[in-house]
Amino acid sequence: MCGIIVFPVVGAALCVHGMPVSDVLDLLAGCGVIGAVTTAVAGGGRALLSAVAGAAVRAAADTEHGAR
Repeated sequence: MCGIIVFPVVGAALCVHGMPVSDVLDLLAGCGVIGAVTTAVAGGGRALLSAVAGAAVRAAADTEHGAR
């Protein structure tokens, strides 16, 4: 819940201080991913985490061989 407030504030502060918007978005997306993975692992969501990882691997394999 705190991220809903903190992410836009941090993003706005970084933009005001001269960081490009694309870099701000990359940074905040990375922070969000780390938070989601940490929450999933700490909450015992190993099955969820492995399902997401499996879907990512399958999606990567489809793009390497050409999507239909």
